[in-house]
Amino acid sequence: MNLGNVNDQLIAENAQLKKAVSAIQSFKQRDGDYYKVDSAFARRFEFKVAKVVNNTVGLSKNYLTIDKGTLDGIEPGMGVICPQGVVGTVMQCSEHFSRVYSILHSESKVSSEIKNLTLRTKNDKALGIAEWGGMNPKNINLNTIDRFKPISQGDSVVTSEQNVIYPSGTMIGRIRKLSAKQDQAFFEIEVELATDFRNLSYVYIVNNKLKKEQDLLEQSTTEEKK
Repeated sequence: MNLGNVNDQLIAENAQLKKAVSAIQSFKQRDGDYYKVDSAFARRFEFKVAKVVNNTVGLSKNYLTIDKGTLDGIEPGMGVICPQGVVGTVMQCSEHFSRVYSILHSESKVSSEIKNLTLRTKNDKALGIAEWGGMNPKNINLNTIDRFKPISQGDSVVTSEQNVIYPSGTMIGRIRKLSAKQDQAFFEIEVELATDFRNLSYVYIVNNKLKKEQDLLEQSTTEEKK
């Protein structure tokens, strides 16, 4: 009983640490950046702990159920992560539970970035979209990476700064295999996932406090183009 209480306490403390780390990472600037991130933007992410009460991994569209709902401030569209990396997105909520579609879902797409020393030295970026191929729950595909980017097996794949539901730099996995034919513009990349979906116990729900403001602005400009 005591070990269980200690574990719950550590998980809650980790949620606070993730909030602090996310703010610090947002304040960091790349070489050559000419603007300063304000505090509201840097502290836009909040994290809440939830327990996984149901989970699938063997389907083409996989879901999780967690024990937090609208009474806990959870809403559809919020991101879900775990200590190892990205998990998925909240799809539907009741008062006490939420349904999450994991990244092991045929319709899931995550804006991603490859990180390595060469790219960092050149102040370059390798941006792509992580999508599950529907086969192995341990691997995911990374698409639209320019085949001339200096990347290699073992490089880290993380969420990019273009995400509105995940903090940038959240681990997705590491490059397991990559190849490119002469007539192809992009690499074919397979990423080994950091998250072990067969053994998920606790997750963190991510609330981007500025997401609604950004969504409203982007929606208004889209409607003007119609």
